[in-house]
Amino acid sequence: MEFISKKLDNYIHAHTEIESPLLYELNRTTNTNVLRPRMLSGHFQGRVLSMFSHMIRPKNVLEIGTYTGYSALCFAEGLSENGKITTIDKNEELEDLVKEFISKSDYANKINCVIGNAMDIVPDLNEIYDLVFIDADKSNYINYYTMVIDKVSSGGYIIIDNVLWSGKVLEPIKKNDIDTKVLVELNKIVHEDKRVQEVMLPIRDGLLVVRKK
Repeated sequence: MEFISKKLDNYIHAHTEIESPLLYELNRTTNTNVLRPRMLSGHFQGRVLSMFSHMIRPKNVLEIGTYTGYSALCFAEGLSENGKITTIDKNEELEDLVKEFISKSDYANKINCVIGNAMDIVPDLNEIYDLVFIDADKSNYINYYTMVIDKVSSGGYIIIDNVLWSGKVLEPIKKNDIDTKVLVELNKIVHEDKRVQEVMLPIRDGLLVVRKK
């Protein structure tokens, strides 16, 4: 995920709004107690997601991939009045941790955590979303994009994480590397999709920001 020097990265962090005490605590708890803490959005990316949410002012947010709830809490900061977030994850082991931190936040009544397989859950959702965040199993990224595009409002956004995949998208794809193959194909599909505008940002592991026309 490291595309710039540590010194420059430290400078960027130092000139970015600090995370709240609750997010700092969640950040520390995740890094100390949870497997694969690099999956956390973290301070800088979290502030980017919060900024997007403040700019969009979404009423309805769908998140595919909760992990420990950090990104959901960041998106919640910019919700419009009476806005809500539905966040889906299949990892039951993290449910208590997620609910603990959401309950301690100012957004406990705005975030609905759903445990289960998004591939089964998303098709049955009857909402229209202003913002969708995709940050789950990479092998299903194309499926997730296909499932949500018609559930996004005109002028709404889809933000997709990990689209640079530590630079692997530029390397020859190994035979059994399904994740990289899917990400390369997804990036091509979105780029050629006439229904959307897109910009790829080299933030951490790559954020693809997609606006539905």
